[in-house]
Amino acid sequence: MDNFTRLMQLADEVFAVHDDPTQLQVDAEVLLRLQQLHPAAVSEHADANGPVAWVLLIPTTAALMEDFLAGTLTEQELYERTPVGVAYQAVYLCSAMVLEEHRRSGIAKRLTLGAIEHMRRDHPIGALFCWPFTPGGDALAITLAAEAGLPLRMRAR
Repeated sequence: MDNFTRLMQLADEVFAVHDDPTQLQVDAEVLLRLQQLHPAAVSEHADANGPVAWVLLIPTTAALMEDFLAGTLTEQELYERTPVGVAYQAVYLCSAMVLEEHRRSGIAKRLTLGAIEHMRRDHPIGALFCWPFTPGGDALAITLAAEAGLPLRMRAR
């Protein structure tokens, strides 16, 4: 099985998005719009066999962040309601996936911190928020917030 197929399988196992329409349904159109929100919203690390890690971020407004954290917006709605071309005050760590044999090598951390740094050059980012699905997601979010110097806001599972 190639790396791309394995990453897609991993996404389905961890997030089960096909069974939950409230989660962001990622396809080529969604990836294009994420890049319209900000070029650093989609990051990938690949080796000779294809992608080994993906990170998806959604830069958004503080008001939309608060609605999402309060549970009045779904992840899909957060994505849909985030306007293009405004000043973003927050970044949502939507997804960070790394193939098992590449985990604990710092790839997700490096990709995400680089993307956040790039976004902060263009926007007054003042918070990182997430909805972690795994203990590894919790740990990554805590590390990212600390290293980026941003407060971390987490939505309950």
